[in-house]
Amino acid sequence: MPDSSPDFDAAFFRTALGRYATGVTVVTTAGLDGAPIGLTVSSFNSVSLNPPLILWSLSLGSSSLAAFQQCERYVVNVLSAEQIALARRFATGKTPDRYAGLTVHHAPGGTPMLDGHCAAWFECRNRSRYVEGDHVIMVGEVERCGHSGEPPLVFHAGGFDLTPAGTRSERNTP
Repeated sequence: MPDSSPDFDAAFFRTALGRYATGVTVVTTAGLDGAPIGLTVSSFNSVSLNPPLILWSLSLGSSSLAAFQQCERYVVNVLSAEQIALARRFATGKTPDRYAGLTVHHAPGGTPMLDGHCAAWFECRNRSRYVEGDHVIMVGEVERCGHSGEPPLVFHAGGFDLTPAGTRSERNTP
């Protein structure tokens, strides 16, 4: 029989959640002072195709919370397998300037976005926010998006995994 937790245990819950592989994104916007800010997020999800909606969540303790709650737009940058260093750079609050040495580009609506070979990107209007537990759920209405065809970076069991194209056991073909 698989391991189970007789009493609810937050660490056990987190380990169980880690068994679910997710994509890795960096969400970017302009901070309250106009400077670009961003953070690594694995809670990205689609909500609706019509209208095109996505969601992601942010800790209520995040130093970036006010900027993301007040911004008009943000970009969800879906990282490619070659962007592990970017995922790590934007994942820690200990990096004083996450954009140091990076060229800042802007999505068509003017929102800062990552340069490089992201697997995809979504420029979103900051549509709504819902506080649940210790996070705020951010719902974005996708105004523009793009993709490169690069294989995505995946986070699983506490680490990054690569998913080179062609390694899937089953492909959805039109």
